[in-house]
Amino acid sequence: MKRQSWYTPYLLVLPAVVWVLVFALWPFLNTVILAFTDARPLRPATFVGLANFAKLLEDERFGYALTTSLVYVVVCVPLLTFLPLLLAMLVHAKIPGIGFFRTTFYFPVIASAVVVAIVWEFLFSGSGTINAALKFFGLADRPIEFLSDRWLLIGCAIGLTVWKGLGYYMVVYLAALGNVGRELHEAAAMDGAGRWRRFWSVTVPGVRGPMMLVSVLVCVGAMRVFTELYVLSNGSGGPGGRAMSMVMLIQSMGKGLNGQVGYASAISLVLFLFTLVPLAVVGVLNNSDTIREALATRRATRAVRAARRAQEVAR
Repeated sequence: MKRQSWYTPYLLVLPAVVWVLVFALWPFLNTVILAFTDARPLRPATFVGLANFAKLLEDERFGYALTTSLVYVVVCVPLLTFLPLLLAMLVHAKIPGIGFFRTTFYFPVIASAVVVAIVWEFLFSGSGTINAALKFFGLADRPIEFLSDRWLLIGCAIGLTVWKGLGYYMVVYLAALGNVGRELHEAAAMDGAGRWRRFWSVTVPGVRGPMMLVSVLVCVGAMRVFTELYVLSNGSGGPGGRAMSMVMLIQSMGKGLNGQVGYASAISLVLFLFTLVPLAVVGVLNNSDTIREALATRRATRAVRAARRAQEVAR
């Protein structure tokens, strides 16, 4: 058997390393550098320090975009954390034909986000299906402008995001539910626990890890939402741009020959810092036991050192 050269493993990982450096690390570092300049496409950049970040505090559009993204997070995280779990519990049973329903629930995930958003726009437009149905049943005298009101537009976009993400996170929970022992449910049922009690006391603790993962993925995705709001608002961000998300604002400020690339980079850096928050929270929660043990060990070590110093002083 021919012996491999020492550099063979490095050659195998070299393409992946080059890809990460060129298309991930370098763009990120370049964005951080540009955030402190007044860069534009057709003129050299000048260092301006924290001027771009000071401008954010006075920019009304940034306030609207940040509010939209935070509302998206607050609404989407609980919905896409618990609804897919309930859906997974419904299709977890091994009964004939259940595969059809699993495939049906997963279908929105593989559909193009742009195509789905266009269909959603047709449904909620002034002359769309929803308004026609409301008028037919006598629930509305005139069309409701779902896509012309800031909060209704955001609500429609959130509905689209939730509908499209249910199937994906359902699959995550289906894999997790397979690790929840049936004997635990049977023991809880013998103790008199009802379905709701078994759900909170057995199922939820059994899928705690995947649930936290889903929460983080949903939170990061909600902060970076773009397609839904862009298509439903025809790229305008709603009335006065008040339904614009953070990513839409970045795209709006940085596009074109006169785009404010430096300012858009500053917004990108702020968005990056916001996305780090849920990751840090989950990291602390997942390693809470290890952190507590480390803190306890540190306190014990300090106590031992203090005791030794007291003995030395006494001598």
